[in-house]
Amino acid sequence: MRQAEFDGKGSRIRWTETPGEEPARVYVHGLGAVSAVYHAHIAARPELAGRRSLFVDLPGHGSSDRPEHFGYTLEDHADALAAALDAARVTGAELIAHSMGGSVALVLAHRRPELVSRLVLTEANLDAAPPATAGSTWIDAYEEDDFVAGGHARVLEKVGPLWAATMRLADPRALHRSAAALRRGSAPMMRAILGGLPIDRVYLQGELSGELEGREALEAAGVRVVTVPGAGHNVMFDNPDAFAAAVAGKV
Repeated sequence: MRQAEFDGKGSRIRWTETPGEEPARVYVHGLGAVSAVYHAHIAARPELAGRRSLFVDLPGHGSSDRPEHFGYTLEDHADALAAALDAARVTGAELIAHSMGGSVALVLAHRRPELVSRLVLTEANLDAAPPATAGSTWIDAYEEDDFVAGGHARVLEKVGPLWAATMRLADPRALHRSAAALRRGSAPMMRAILGGLPIDRVYLQGELSGELEGREALEAAGVRVVTVPGAGHNVMFDNPDAFAAAVAGKV
């Protein structure tokens, strides 16, 4: 495990990594998740072996610190991720990012373009105010202190055992602030960033999640949108073959 300070006050973002060739692949988890849990089984596949791979836990999640003073906005998360990549001496990385992690990856690519050479986004949040079925909506329905006092436990019961297994490791206050920030979005908005980036961009949409809003406009901007058969939001679990093919650049 490696670590880097991210807030100027001693708090540290942490990651594990495997050695290999550059450019590195950097795996970024979603809201209430852990990078290695969601992506290590993909990085270990034969078609992806031999590449340096980093599994980064965003602030407030997994093994990273969870300072109470931190804002946990998308920009805050992106700057913390940049601190990790700077400490790891990573530039021009391929970012494989899920859900909220995809939003963070887009903000990072906008703020620090030298760090990112390619994006593989899995059902990344592209707009503000996700639908009522989104986990961030359930979390942000509470006031922050109410969520910390009891809402966290109620949401854990609602999300099911798979997501709860990692969400229970996240700091409740950090989780709430991250969800609220995700619902606010970024400036410029994530969708606008994605359409304007001059790099290879792949967007994975699970077939079971329905059609991606604004797909034609994204494709016109050069984004490869791939509908993954038999998959929902967690494409890396539901169809790992298709997911690995996308990361390997075979779609």
